Amino acid sequence: MAQRGKKYQEVAKLVEPGRSYVPDEAIQLAKQVVYTKFDETVELHLRTGLDPRRSDQQVRGVAVLPHGLGRRVRILVLTQGEGVRIAQEADADSVGSDEYIKKIEEGWLEFDVAVATPDMMGKVGRLGRILGRRGLMPNPRAGTVVPAEDLPRVIREARRGRVEFRLDRTAIIHVPVGKVSFDNDKLLDNLATMVDAIVRARPSGAKGQYIRSAYMATTMGPGIRLELPALMALKPA
Repeated sequence: MAQRGKKYQEVAKLVEPGRSYVPDEAIQLAKQVVYTKFDETVELHLRTGLDPRRSDQQVRGVAVLPHGLGRRVRILVLTQGEGVRIAQEADADSVGSDEYIKKIEEGWLEFDVAVATPDMMGKVGRLGRILGRRGLMPNPRAGTVVPAEDLPRVIREARRGRVEFRLDRTAIIHVPVGKVSFDNDKLLDNLATMVDAIVRARPSGAKGQYIRSAYMATTMGPGIRLELPALMALKPA
């Protein structure tokens, strides 16, 4: 493992080894351990008791954070016909069909959310190799493949702070919940909304304890273990 820098080692001393923190304490501590000059993202990492190899133990869903993510989300809409007009009027950043599929195949990835209409999926499917591993592939289960008339709603949700979550191959869910600059109460609201959405997405094949451990961390900061009962007791506003 690479040696951590001196600044990281200094702030890491503020996190008590072996201690679990209730959410509001963890948020305050996450702000204290920031040592960079940019507005770091606050992240939640949940270790589950699921088996990612089993199809009935997959987790995938969406949460709309009440206070957003603290940045403008770049939205690409892959559509044609009337969908182009609707997406443009809904203020999508990039709208089109074949021209954007070609750009993506050539390496263009200047967007944070990709949305598609069903009539485009025959063409969009070939982008799975590129977008899938980046979590950008439009997917009906994630609510990013919708009829043209639903595009304004999906674009509006993405602007507000629509976050897609999914189980990775190590049975962990990694998600952002805001920025260090957010007020503590806003971060707590976002955290509660995210946890609630993940709990509701518990798969039918889950056995035993669904969430086994939870950590909060900033982009460059050390992990802070969360007290699980207190985290699970959070309720969205």
